[in-house]
Amino acid sequence: MRYIVIGAGAVGGTIGARLHQGGHDVLLVARGAHLAALRDDGLRLITPEGEETLRIPATGGPVPPRAGDVLILATKSQDTVAALDGWSRDLPVVLAQNGVANERTALRRFAAVQGVCVWLPAQHLEPGVVAAHGHPYSGMLHVGRYPQGVDDLTAQLVADLGKHGLVARAAPDVMRWKHGKLLGNLGNAVEALVGHPDGMAAVVERARAEARAVLDRAGIAYSTPEEEAEVRGHQVDAQPIEGVRRGGGSSWQSLARGAGSIEADHLNGEIVLLGRLHGVPTPVNEVLQREANRHAREKLPPASMPLETLNALIDERCAAGSR
Repeated sequence: MRYIVIGAGAVGGTIGARLHQGGHDVLLVARGAHLAALRDDGLRLITPEGEETLRIPATGGPVPPRAGDVLILATKSQDTVAALDGWSRDLPVVLAQNGVANERTALRRFAAVQGVCVWLPAQHLEPGVVAAHGHPYSGMLHVGRYPQGVDDLTAQLVADLGKHGLVARAAPDVMRWKHGKLLGNLGNAVEALVGHPDGMAAVVERARAEARAVLDRAGIAYSTPEEEAEVRGHQVDAQPIEGVRRGGGSSWQSLARGAGSIEADHLNGEIVLLGRLHGVPTPVNEVLQREANRHAREKLPPASMPLETLNALIDERCAAGSR
């Protein structure tokens, strides 16, 4: 079996590296300066235990399929459709992404789709380098067939992913776990916009309270923070790495790189969409979606908005909605 990891950034690079270290055949898919660095110098994986440079084959796009190939998609959600273009639709695709809409998108094109709930604190801000802060394992991955259940591929994925540096669990209700992760990810936009000032947590909780009301109205099940903490335990504790300054999460990193896009439409925007479908107001998430997209479009740096400004925009939107 060959694992083709599309999007060899923080999450994809770590997963690909750990699969490679476990003895599996891996092909990384990247672009631009990152691809050039992977080809010239290999992937430099930095963890709390040390660092290793791994010579993993890398390509810039689709390659002819081989028997046993499995696609692992680890791009940002806004890049899903473009990233899957050109790949054989006979291949199984595994979605190691935030958000809950990618699986349905992939199922339009691929018959065999596996969802993954990813808990993996890592960052990629320099070509050819990925820092994975999780300890003693780099990440925990819940894997399940979409829309539900497990099968032989699930079992193989769990066995292979769990061989080196990762914890993998079969999850027949993988989308319940992914909706729980979605609730957690609603704070990504807040962190990207304002950083970590006092009072930031209150905004995050307002966004999550809105989202819980939406999911409950829609009848969508989600894992709870207590359940997640019990399963995770201390298997993936984020730890500092000497010489590596840890920035923020995936949305923070998108602004830091000046990527020009951000996942807000698939995180806060998912709650906005569900709210509109089920008649639940979502003013907090609407503002976070709008402002995160604006900051990405204008290539503003992370933490460049005062918390007072964000709160004022939210209060204004809440007031407008109540009139």
